[in-house]
Amino acid sequence: MPFNTSIIRGTNPTFPTGPNGANALIPLDVSREIIKAATQKSAALTMFKHRQMSTAQQRMPVLSSKPSAYWVSGDTGLKQTTNVSWENKFLDAEEVAVIVPIPEKLLDDADYDIWGELKPELEEAIAVALDLAVFFGIGKPSSWPAAIAPAAIAAGNTVTTGAGAPGGPDVAGDVSAVMAAVEADGFDPNGFWMKNTMKAVFRNLREATTNAFLFMPNNPGAENTVFTGTLFGEKAVASMSGVFEQQTGANQIDLITGDWNQGIIGIRQDITYKMLDQAALFDDTGALMFNLPQQDMVALRVVARFAFQVPNPMNRMNTNNTTRYPFAVLRHAT
Repeated sequence: MPFNTSIIRGTNPTFPTGPNGANALIPLDVSREIIKAATQKSAALTMFKHRQMSTAQQRMPVLSSKPSAYWVSGDTGLKQTTNVSWENKFLDAEEVAVIVPIPEKLLDDADYDIWGELKPELEEAIAVALDLAVFFGIGKPSSWPAAIAPAAIAAGNTVTTGAGAPGGPDVAGDVSAVMAAVEADGFDPNGFWMKNTMKAVFRNLREATTNAFLFMPNNPGAENTVFTGTLFGEKAVASMSGVFEQQTGANQIDLITGDWNQGIIGIRQDITYKMLDQAALFDDTGALMFNLPQQDMVALRVVARFAFQVPNPMNRMNTNNTTRYPFAVLRHAT
């Protein structure tokens, strides 16, 4: 973890000119806008439902058993009873934060808008941290449930590239098989999140007899498209944030599909900012990194609080909680 880093002056003027100063670094009127932009850059915030949280933890009763009905024998047969039960699942808000130290001399001498440069980078950093935790479990808070990809694999909802098509290996058949895994668990796939390189894979698919492209943009005769954001008629989002690329090891994941209504992102606190100028900053060993007043520095502290949960309620197609999951993944063969 690079604790002892700060914004440096640089050697060339590579930013647009604009007024700047320590007090104007974070204009108040934009202090809560970043959550909107982060939503555009985060697959989790884009695809999942949002729930505003008024406390650090919210309880969600989730159906864990369904009722049964029985035929009555004869005119005086006994009517049977049944049971319905729920289990509690929780949204636990956890903090994601970063501090950006900046020398005051740099602010005084800069002839460009530092805030204008920082804002999109902070939006992306928040989005990446959230997506890594939610989908792959990288940096995931311990209070959150298993991330989407590990949970799907544990439930057996995984397809290896080249194994999904009954008539032979092709990625369209693989994606259909991934959707089938979700459907078999009683959920309806309604979207895809995929590695950016998968767009080229779908663009290059051709029909066996005529060699015509299978996926065409805005073509009335084509059944599917990956150019306008749909795949098999459902919303498709390609990742350009580098989240998929941070996977390590074999059998990495290229695509995730599922019932995105089953994922919930809780928002306890929108992204907020505080300018520090009289603080000392330490790393996790207790070593001093920066003494802001002594070193004539300021530091921008950025904080947000999110929660994540997948209710995964009981349904009649799969009553087994260990094998039922509303998401599935497409993985590399190697």
